[in-house]
Amino acid sequence: MVRLDLATVLLAVAAAVNAVQVDTPEVLPGAYIVEYENDQDSNAFVRKFGGRASLRKDLRFKLFKGASIQFKDTKNAEEMAAKVAKLPTIKRVFPVRRYPIPQHDVLSTGDDAAALVKRQLGGNVTNSFSPHLMTQVNKFKEAGITGKGIKIAVIDTGIDYTHPALGGCFGPGCLVSYGADLVGDAFNGANQPRPDNDPVDNCNGHGTHVAGIIAAQSNNPYGIVGAAEGVQLGAYRVFGCQGDVGNDLLIAAYNMAYEAGSDIITASIGGASGWSEDPWAAVVSRIVENGVPCVVSAGNDGAAGVFYASTAANGKQVTAIASVDNVITPALLANATYQIDSKSEFFGFTGGDPQSWNSVSLPLWTVNYNTTDEAHGCDPYPASTPNLSGYIVLIRRGSCTFVQKVENAVAKGARYVIFYNNVPGTLSVTARVPGLSAVATIPSGTGELWVEALESGKRVLVNMANPSTAPKFLANFDNPTSGGYLSSFTSWGPTFEVESKPQFSTPGGYILSTYPRLLGSYGVLSGTSMACPLAAAIYALVMNVRGTKDPKTIENLLSSTAKPNLFRRDGVSSPYLAPVPQQGAGLVQAWDAAKATTLLSTSGLSFNDTDHFNPVQTFTVSNTGSSSVTYSLSNVGAATAYTYSSPGALTPASLPSVELTGNFASLAFTPSTFTLGAGQRRIVTVKATAPTGLDVKRLPVYSGYIAINGSDSSALSLPYLGVAGSLHSVVVLNSDNTLLARARDSTNSPVAANLTFTLPPPGQSNITAVRNRADMPKLVVTLAMGSAMIRVDVVPLTNCSTAAQNAKVVFGTRTLGQPEEFPSWYNPRGTLQYAWDGRLADGSYVPAGRYKLTVRALKIFGDESKSEEYDVTETVPFRIRYLTEGKTQKRKRFVKGERALWTVGVERRQTPEQCEADERTLKQ
Repeated sequence: MVRLDLATVLLAVAAAVNAVQVDTPEVLPGAYIVEYENDQDSNAFVRKFGGRASLRKDLRFKLFKGASIQFKDTKNAEEMAAKVAKLPTIKRVFPVRRYPIPQHDVLSTGDDAAALVKRQLGGNVTNSFSPHLMTQVNKFKEAGITGKGIKIAVIDTGIDYTHPALGGCFGPGCLVSYGADLVGDAFNGANQPRPDNDPVDNCNGHGTHVAGIIAAQSNNPYGIVGAAEGVQLGAYRVFGCQGDVGNDLLIAAYNMAYEAGSDIITASIGGASGWSEDPWAAVVSRIVENGVPCVVSAGNDGAAGVFYASTAANGKQVTAIASVDNVITPALLANATYQIDSKSEFFGFTGGDPQSWNSVSLPLWTVNYNTTDEAHGCDPYPASTPNLSGYIVLIRRGSCTFVQKVENAVAKGARYVIFYNNVPGTLSVTARVPGLSAVATIPSGTGELWVEALESGKRVLVNMANPSTAPKFLANFDNPTSGGYLSSFTSWGPTFEVESKPQFSTPGGYILSTYPRLLGSYGVLSGTSMACPLAAAIYALVMNVRGTKDPKTIENLLSSTAKPNLFRRDGVSSPYLAPVPQQGAGLVQAWDAAKATTLLSTSGLSFNDTDHFNPVQTFTVSNTGSSSVTYSLSNVGAATAYTYSSPGALTPASLPSVELTGNFASLAFTPSTFTLGAGQRRIVTVKATAPTGLDVKRLPVYSGYIAINGSDSSALSLPYLGVAGSLHSVVVLNSDNTLLARARDSTNSPVAANLTFTLPPPGQSNITAVRNRADMPKLVVTLAMGSAMIRVDVVPLTNCSTAAQNAKVVFGTRTLGQPEEFPSWYNPRGTLQYAWDGRLADGSYVPAGRYKLTVRALKIFGDESKSEEYDVTETVPFRIRYLTEGKTQKRKRFVKGERALWTVGVERRQTPEQCEADERTLKQ
């Protein structure tokens, strides 16, 4: 999965860290997934609602029997869903949540026709495909093992199967041999899907890039070849050209792929969660339990720090894939020329925005010759600067923003700017500054060469080309900064119940693969989306060698033979191994897994937190080889990561400020040394002692590896993790940032106490003309940590209505009920925003009056039936009143300038003074 908008970064340092996702997946109004106790006709089920509901998607499959339904009156939907959930024929009901289209860094693109010649710049690289060398996939190729006979389903944006490197056709006998389009081009997540049988991808590219990583054929100009080019691919398109998708369609796609006989299912899709009970994750877990491995990208929210696992990757038995950066940084560069004195040479560049480079031929100018100056161009240019309109200004990347550097150049007349990189590769710069006609980037080596020439007094003339039409060539750069280390964007686990995520990693940063022909044919992308399909391909290769498709066996093999790496930050390596919550078991070593004769019974251990500490656990070591092996066990600690930056911190630390320490857990093994004959196995007992010297109030997550070294030179490892501290004791509800705002206020500024909101008439908030006249409240709930349930009670502060007088008491709070869409289940940390039109979960509307909202967030491992298990806060008091349609009468107030007149209603014809009197009575 990748998370980010169509990229700005092209090649640069470690893949750009994406912005932290803070919003929970959006609920589609009025849409619900219903799971039946037993199979029933979905159309007949929907007809029972007498036209008040329609069938979104029939979800009757072997492993899941149900339907996705859309209630036509979204304002009554919650009430209807609650009634459906009580039916004896229904197992459960949950809302349709929308997950974003996979986002990725598009680093560069180049097509067949434009391919010049493969060239190498700035590195000692080989002709072998580096992600395959990093994961031992090259050894399968040397042995002629291609994944033949294995079917891999890709749930994504579709695949451009017309691409020559992806077979050129769709259907039996083709590389992309099965699948379906569940949505159509125009689908955006909120409108009606238009499914068909053609899963082609011409408008996004994500799925096509994924497909090439798995199975690209070698008939292409850049030498790309998939890791398992002998497999059959299934394409299940669940996204349109833009927007998102509901989990009902994801559930359908997974079950369709399963029933089509897929041996492996891969999806680079997800959203913040941290709960294995999430409905979509639970369905994927069910497929794994029935024998089909499901690999899902771990997520691209590394900036969020610890405890930010993504769904459906956080499902039980689902294999979550982390990303490491490629040791080689490939770039598809546009070709242009330059002249130093009279000597002409070629160079490569990446166009930016704007990019009006047609027929631009100008000399270079730079503000100084210091090629290590991070602040190059950050200060206003000196008064002696010439008019730069007749030059291309050369600026080093670094320190301040690109826009600031461009603004300083434009202030002196510049119209064209080229940045030279401060790390290997290039990047795409957006700098829309008035007066600027074009911007581009070049590799650091080219820029330094030009600066040296300028410093020596030589004239450098640059002849630019249109980056959209210029011939492209492949340039490969060594990546000494981050190559082989965990990508900065890769998300950290574990789940909130301390289940280990991710499982292991493959290369996902700077990956060259196929791209839709209409979008350039080939591209370099970064994200855990790129790591996940490589893992799927490796599963196919291992299946070929070992003759098993069992998910648990293959995951255990890949985990035990993976290679953990050191933690690295800003190009500097730590003395400690990277934490298991970041890298899982480490970088996959596929050939070692396929040939291993020692098998472990699990892929990892969790000792949980202090409250649920499970210090004594067992696993089995089996010798499937032909001779005896003596094993010795030892403990290799990884870095302990503090969740919080200080004992009083409310929210987890974000990268790069996550603090690591070398306080390791102690492990005792029984036995610690033993011999197994051929075909024998042994149960090993592990007793853990949590590390000492840690500040448990900062919730340190410790981890490491049980090293299992055999006399046959085998070297396996088993990752483990735990939490030194109490997850139940941490604050989950950020009370300071849980507040009441105006629905129309995108800044979420808190409102003053006793503000009066004017709501649409009941049932009319979906009418634009009405909604525009209203002023609705918005509840902003901010979770410092994940909560399995958020409860919100509407508390009356007057007795001005019968409803208020008959309020129930829940957890000691007088309440009229919860707003529609509450309670909210399985929430990640972050922000939930809810505009309220006065409707309650039971379908009724609260009367006009004075209220407050009491917000409760269930603690981690909390018991939802006990009031003390919640963090609680309240909003400021506020008043609501409803717009009501009426005729002109002197006693009513009207909105000025409207022919269709609206009045403001008050409850039960009582005056504000009478209500205030009621309030004084209540206080007495």
